[in-house]
Amino acid sequence: MASSTKPVHIVGGGLAGSEAAWQLAQAGVPVVLHEMRPVRGTEAHLTENLAELVCSNSFRSDDAENNAVGVIHEEMRRADSLIMKAADTHKLPAGGALAVDRHGFSAAVQEALLAHPLVELRREEVAGLPPEEWDSVILATGPLTSPALAEAVGKVTGEAELAFFDAIAPIVHHESIDMSVAWKQSRYDKGGPGGDGADYINCPMDKPEYEAFVAALLAGDKTEFKEWEHNTPYFNGCQPIEVIASTGPQTLRFGPMKPVGLRDPRTERRPWAVVQLRQDNALGTLWNIVGFQTKLKHGEQTRIFRTIPGLQNAEFARLGGLHRNTFLNSPRLLDSTLRLKAMPRLRFAGQITGCEGYVESAAVGLMAGRFATAERKGYAQTPPPLSTAMGAMLGHITGGADATTFQPMNINFGLFPPIPGTFKGKERKQAMAVRALRDFDQWLNLSLDKLAQAPAAA
Repeated sequence: MASSTKPVHIVGGGLAGSEAAWQLAQAGVPVVLHEMRPVRGTEAHLTENLAELVCSNSFRSDDAENNAVGVIHEEMRRADSLIMKAADTHKLPAGGALAVDRHGFSAAVQEALLAHPLVELRREEVAGLPPEEWDSVILATGPLTSPALAEAVGKVTGEAELAFFDAIAPIVHHESIDMSVAWKQSRYDKGGPGGDGADYINCPMDKPEYEAFVAALLAGDKTEFKEWEHNTPYFNGCQPIEVIASTGPQTLRFGPMKPVGLRDPRTERRPWAVVQLRQDNALGTLWNIVGFQTKLKHGEQTRIFRTIPGLQNAEFARLGGLHRNTFLNSPRLLDSTLRLKAMPRLRFAGQITGCEGYVESAAVGLMAGRFATAERKGYAQTPPPLSTAMGAMLGHITGGADATTFQPMNINFGLFPPIPGTFKGKERKQAMAVRALRDFDQWLNLSLDKLAQAPAAA
């Protein structure tokens, strides 16, 4: 590592840790990135790659004018985000969403970090608290933090981590989908990054087929919880399909199986319900079933999902699964720059802070990397304004949320401060988006000025 500056240590090479490492290294601060895979695996990861996507391959909406997720995408791009560079390079057709080839994406992130002269990657588990001589540490160990480290953090904070279940959707080989039944179309023919308005494969159901499918989901054999897992809640954004179905017979028709904006070319009518699949790799050979996270046992998944019209001969590249996530009570434990109040040499980033979603996790990693940069270089770095997407997310997890009821949260306009005026509906969102990007640019330019004026790091 060609630098006399003392390195910042980052534990965890997921999206947040990778983004934090990039931000530090690009600012001239050396980084030691510790990733325990493949020395120690997890229940959800399949490879040893940095920034592996373990659930969906979608970064959700890329609409920076009307959607808070699209706004945080744009803020990250303006802040030289490695995660967004890799996502844009490996984007796939997905209507108005930004979906990526998961293997190309993680390979690009890993290659960029390994090629950077100020980044050192160590494949090792950090069991317990980091050594005291590591005076600046970012813990970006995600929702699958190793038990030893989680226990050590719990002892320092005096609180047990919260936990919830996160489910994974199955992936289907394209060649096994019956395209004489299914068809390609995005809702309302809406195009998006890398797409042409026909980005999803749609499998239609009539009313009897839908009702039989819901009954099969509810009756299917599911994964049993361990004794200590029984009181662990689900995060609403990743509820298993059968859990959603259990809330009412029509719930799926108004959720992941809603048919609005779609028309079956065989009948020229809108189906009763639709199962959508989204492209999962650049070759278009793999497609994931949208919203079909599940805790059904593997044999039951194969049996039940093959009753979906168009998937009667489906071959699965991966079946769904379930894993337990942990996160801190961040409003109580972290300060406004993500430092642990009880041990300020430790910062946290990513999903362990209670943000939810790929881009949110990476954005918190981006901020942690910039806060650590400022600390190392000896200048004050204020958090992004609350009017920005990053600032709203940060403000929520570090104090805006009620610590007594804290749960994981995606970015949404409800986290932004109200905007003056009589804006309503879509106009209100658009005004918030304009304000967010304007205020973010001002914050970013001020940050860059401080970095340029900062003395050499010690």
